[in-house]
Amino acid sequence: MAHHFANEFPSRLLMWQRVREYAVPPSMIETATARRAVGDWAGACAAARIDVDLDLRAVRDRHGIDLVRRLRADLRRLSPDLLRWHMPRIAPDGRLRPGLTLSLARYRSYGALPLELVVRTPPAWADAGQRMSLALWEGSTSGAPRHHPHPHPDRRFRLDLHRHLWDAGRSGELARRCGAYGAPFAVPLDLPGLSGGYGRSASPAVPDAWWAVGRWAAEAELLLRAEGRPRGAFTVRLDARSRAVFELVAPDDSHAPALRPLREALPPQELAALPVLPEAAARVLPDLELLRAGLVASERLHPLVAAALPGSDYAPVAGPAAELGDPHRVDCRGEVHRIALRGGALTAVDHDPTELRREELLVALGGPALPCLRAIDAVHRTPEALPAVRERLRHGDVVGALAVVEGLLGPAAVMRDGPLREELESAAERRVGHGLFRSGLVAVHPAAGTADGGTAAGGEHAEADHRPRLDRRTPLVMRRKRAGRGRPRTGLTC
Repeated sequence: MAHHFANEFPSRLLMWQRVREYAVPPSMIETATARRAVGDWAGACAAARIDVDLDLRAVRDRHGIDLVRRLRADLRRLSPDLLRWHMPRIAPDGRLRPGLTLSLARYRSYGALPLELVVRTPPAWADAGQRMSLALWEGSTSGAPRHHPHPHPDRRFRLDLHRHLWDAGRSGELARRCGAYGAPFAVPLDLPGLSGGYGRSASPAVPDAWWAVGRWAAEAELLLRAEGRPRGAFTVRLDARSRAVFELVAPDDSHAPALRPLREALPPQELAALPVLPEAAARVLPDLELLRAGLVASERLHPLVAAALPGSDYAPVAGPAAELGDPHRVDCRGEVHRIALRGGALTAVDHDPTELRREELLVALGGPALPCLRAIDAVHRTPEALPAVRERLRHGDVVGALAVVEGLLGPAAVMRDGPLREELESAAERRVGHGLFRSGLVAVHPAAGTADGGTAAGGEHAEADHRPRLDRRTPLVMRRKRAGRGRPRTGLTC
């Protein structure tokens, strides 16, 4: 039976509900799965809007055939649509966390430098299309893209210890790794022992955040083992300014390790060097929360996720039926007229074409329009499906957004001035910015060139990674972003 909240659903869950509806459309999952099934991993990445920035021939010449075999095996097991499903996101729109380099697999046995298969997200100003890129990080800045804000893998966001979130062959481990069969599956943040953090008091940045504390001991054991530490201390990031420090202890190797707050205080340098529990292990899987809150049905989840999670015990919440108005019927001069698609465009079918041309000419000369023509004009400028179109454009689903527009207005419709046209034009302009970022022509935010320190040629800096000093001539938006301590709220990552 579904769990119901006392007042209303938390905003974070509503955000994840929109993400699950729009971020990874069924058409993407179907196309990527079909290409992956025939061994076309590059085509699957293209279907999931992931750019491939690695050359297997160059990797073979540099590191040998053995690494290429392991890398190709991981690429063939990669489910790019499942990876997009589980990528970290930020509130309130649920878009991909910008400027992130996330490790998928580590290859430690090749040379002195670690090799990692990573996926990167562009910065916020160039995130149009919500595209990602796949690359091989070689442990140095020589091969890292200079135009990316954070080319090094992030310790907090890593999936090399959670292959079930991107490896199609291990997706069945999801229920066990996320604690779907445990009870309770999550706890609030104000637990005894979470006050062992440093910084300010352990209070949640997101009041309705839930933490998978029941899985922390097992996940911390995997983390410490990967870091070459069978036992020891680790940290959990609670919010931007506080951490909780725990210790993993056991009498011997034959006993399961237990979790307890660290007894003695450590210097800040030692605390910063401790392993960080990844977000995928620290927080509850969003799909579990959505299922148990009744906000999503199991058949609406990713097929690999739905097959792994026990969702049959949770029924969707029976809310009030949506009142769908019929935009194809209009009260016109005392009669009910129909508006339908004819010839690829919306047309008032109960009016003669000659009469419609005469009325359109009258409107062009400043006269009043027929109610049918006013309804058609309103649908072209601000349709009822505009929120759905806007959500799809935010998540990069341009094909889905255009399909909604064509299904409403017809493929032969001419866009008129209004919110709908502005959304489509804005999406096209942002995609140009993403292309400039990908090509390396624009390495920093366009507004950063107006700050002090630019050259006489027009405010551009000689070095692409130069960060100008903040002063009164710096744009207000840039000053707030650079000087403010607050950061975008991170949505629940799985």
